[in-house]
Order: sequence, then C-alpha cells, then structure tokens
Amino acid sequence: MPNTVLTVQNLRKSFKEQQVLYDVSFNVKKGEITALLGPNGAGKSTTIRSIMGIIYPDHGTIHFNGEQKSQIPKHKIGYLPEERGLYKNVKIMDILLYFAELKDYPLKKAKERALSYLKKFGLEGKEKVSIEELSKGMGQKVQFIASIIHEPELLILDEPFSGLDPVSQDVFKEEIRALAKSGTAILLSAHQMNVVEEMADRLIMLHKGKQVISGSMEEVKRQYASFKCTIHGKNDEKKLQSIAYVTRVEQTDNVSILFLDQNLSPSEWIRELPSDIHIEEFRLDRISLHEIFIDVASDRTLTREEEENYA
Repeated sequence: MPNTVLTVQNLRKSFKEQQVLYDVSFNVKKGEITALLGPNGAGKSTTIRSIMGIIYPDHGTIHFNGEQKSQIPKHKIGYLPEERGLYKNVKIMDILLYFAELKDYPLKKAKERALSYLKKFGLEGKEKVSIEELSKGMGQKVQFIASIIHEPELLILDEPFSGLDPVSQDVFKEEIRALAKSGTAILLSAHQMNVVEEMADRLIMLHKGKQVISGSMEEVKRQYASFKCTIHGKNDEKKLQSIAYVTRVEQTDNVSILFLDQNLSPSEWIRELPSDIHIEEFRLDRISLHEIFIDVASDRTLTREEEENYA
C-alpha cells in the first residue's frame, strides 16, 4: 500500500480493570481525509494518544510509512489537540518559530510560511502581538498554523472547528482540503457531522471502544444510510407506522419523518403509498451522517444488525 502513511492494527488498551479499546484497526492514506468519529467515551482520544506516543497500547501495532514505530518521528507529524494550550505571554511569531524549531524545520522557511498563513487567516501585522491579547478564535488559528508550520506528512486534528464562527470554519475547511490535495494524510476527529460528511474521504466510527463502522464515505452511506421520507401534512402516526418498510416514525406537529428499511425500492414504495395520506410536501432522501452517528450512539444500528443476524 504505497499511499498508506499510517496503519493502526488491533489496538487494545485498558486502564486498570476497564478496557477502552478493542482491536481498533484502520489506515490513513496520503492525500485523504480520514474521520475518526464516536460519542464521548468511545475511545477516540485514547486512539489518538496512542498514535502520538503519549500513551502506549497494551496490544497492537502502529506503522508509519510501512515501518513499525513506537513513536512517529516528530518532524513528520502535526497535531492540533482538543485541549488548546499556547504560552500566553509570548508573541505570535515567536511561538510559531519555536514550534518549527521543535520539529527541526528551517527557521527562515518557517518565518516565510508563518507570514503567509497569518495573512491567509486574517492575522496579518499581528506577528508581534502576544497570545493573551487574541480572541479564542484567533488563538485557535495560531495553534492550527503551529501544527502545520513544518509541512507534516501526517496531520492529526482533534476537534479543529470547536468554538469557531462560521467564517473561520470555512477558512479552516478550505485549508484542510488544500493540505489533503497537496498530499498530506489527515486524521480528523470532530463532532460537526455535517462538516465531516462534506469533507471526509473515509471514516472510522468507534462505540464503547469498538470499531463499528469503517470504510469510504460512499461505502458507509450505501451500507448504513437507509432512506427517510419527510411528509408535511396532518397524519396519524400509527397509520404511518403500519406502512410497509417503515422502521420508525418521528412526528412533530404536522411533520412526519418515516425511517425506512434499506431493502426497499424507492420508486415502488412511493407508488404503493396509501392514497388517503395527507401530503402537502414530500421529500425522500438518505439519512445523514449525523443521523447514522445518533443511531450508533444510541445503539439503534447495532440492535438492528443483531436482529438481522438472528432472524
């Protein structure tokens, strides 16, 4: 796999008597954005910290560019942690050059890149401003620049959009896409499912330490994103629930959302709808990544799979 930058195989980790990772395995490829998803406590942070060498797994291997590493070379990896932390009384340029020096990156080139990114992120002319003078969003931009100043081959972003306004989110998204296009392998952990669905090439979803979904975005959507039908109009919920292929109904006022079995043919299902359903508006589409996430987090998807396996 020449394009595979990071390979994680069968990671297991326990803290005292509690196992938090169960044989987690995935790849992160050059030029791709791989999303690592899961509810709080799913094992995302433990996985990232294992990759970073902050903690060591009890079992499993981590390969970087095909070689097994106990810790990825520091100049090859960039990391934006969920818990932000910059020296508050240090000037922006000084902190960026300090991070570059930690990565053994040429300082002249680092300064050129820093000035370019400060301009791109709306911080031009602020290189002598101290971190404590910045807003939270501006500080996050500086920390993002610090994570990419040295042109890493692998970039790990843990909740990069947290606390950003919509304009800043768009700037981050644009830059992350540009980095992937230039060949950087990106591992992205985020709670904004709409952003992940928009950006990610591949995804891994963890639940209670176990890997429950894995594949390209297209594969995951095809496998897990069954159809849903949204009907505007006053209808009896029990009657809607009795329609063939309807697995559940969510109803608010005069809007009903029918979640449908994956095995249906949409065109045939529409033709066979009862004629006395009151329809003012009608929309049929696949459920979103957000809804897949909610299903997994609430065990709905896992429960359905178990029912199918024992049917």
